[in-house]
Amino acid sequence: QVQLVESGGGLVQAGGSLRLSCAASSRTFSRYAMGWFRQAPGKEREFVAAINWSGSSTYYADSVKGRFTISRDDAKNTVYLQMNSLKPEDTGVYYCASGSLAYTAVDEYDYWGQGTPVTVSS
Repeated sequence: QVQLVESGGGLVQAGGSLRLSCAASSRTFSRYAMGWFRQAPGKEREFVAAINWSGSSTYYADSVKGRFTISRDDAKNTVYLQMNSLKPEDTGVYYCASGSLAYTAVDEYDYWGQGTPVTVSS
């Protein structure tokens, strides 16, 4: 069982930045791939970014490529999402998830956090 707790969300103006954190309870955190997803009101949850277990490979949705950066610190059992040049369409609840591989599909992840809300005002 892996417990994930996200933090760092909030209200920011367009063009601003936020850094999300996701702390994991598992002692085997370094064995898991980690992903970030988001869900806007009335929409389905969508892939944002993922990182493999070693941190050597990262993947991004086209909509965030060049603006968001995913990273991990295994010593702290934490994965981060640095979000720059934020746009109103980035608004939503952001969730982190852990799984065996750095997939882009929601169904491929085994454990999920409760989410942290991000609101980008225009």
